[in-house]
Parts: sequence; C-alpha cells; structure tokens
Amino acid sequence: MAGDEKLKLPEVLKEIKMSRAAFYRLRARGQAPKLIKLSNGQIRCRRSDLDAWWAKHELSA
Repeated sequence: MAGDEKLKLPEVLKEIKMSRAAFYRLRARGQAPKLIKLSNGQIRCRRSDLDAWWAKHELSA
C-alpha cells in the first residue's frame, strides 16, 4: 500500500524543497510532517503522513 511507504529524510527534503536546517526549525515549532525513528537510529516519514502534511498546508495557503 502506497501510504505505508517509508521515505528517508533526504527524500522528504527533496520533495518539499527544504534544507535540513529549515526542516528541523519547522519540526521544533511542531509544524513538520511526523517522523519515525527506527531502532537503528535512522529517520523515516510515512508517505501518508507527508501527504497529510501537504494537504494541511494547501488548505491553509
């Protein structure tokens, strides 16, 4: 299922056209897409969470 796809942080940053520093500032304000930290320390973002984040920002724009 496409919504279950887990994206690496660089893939997310490329899609939203944002630097890592800007993304983490957004995250610190609680405005970034939800992230998952895996047991090996890697960060992922579910496709469904990123799509929901896009939808939320399209409505507020």
